[in-house]
Amino acid sequence: MDIAKVAKLSGVPASTLRFYEEKGLINSVGRQGLRRVFNANILDQLALIALGRAAGFSLDEIARMIGSKGKPNIDRELLANKADELDRTIKKLIGMRDGLQHAAACSAPSHMECPKFRRLLGLAAEGAWSK
Repeated sequence: MDIAKVAKLSGVPASTLRFYEEKGLINSVGRQGLRRVFNANILDQLALIALGRAAGFSLDEIARMIGSKGKPNIDRELLANKADELDRTIKKLIGMRDGLQHAAACSAPSHMECPKFRRLLGLAAEGAWSK
């Protein structure tokens, strides 16, 4: 399958496909004229990359999970660690959402007089949202 068809079917631009190949995430099997040609399993590999990116894995982490031969070798411990990290992020976001919803409906004359909003400010000052 040539690079144009892969780009069309996957929605991944040809420039990104070339970048992924340069990073070792995918491999072309040859050329058809000037165009790279890929095996049919390239769409599965691209789906795996998309899933990894959506979960927050770096391209280097994804490359290690895909392996040099394009056959997935997924590190279960890495998956468990990422799941734990996502749990922590979800908890932070839920706390932020709840605080913002409270602040939006708070009856205090000023947000600066609202204890819950002040607690949010304190957490932000401590860097709790950026960790």
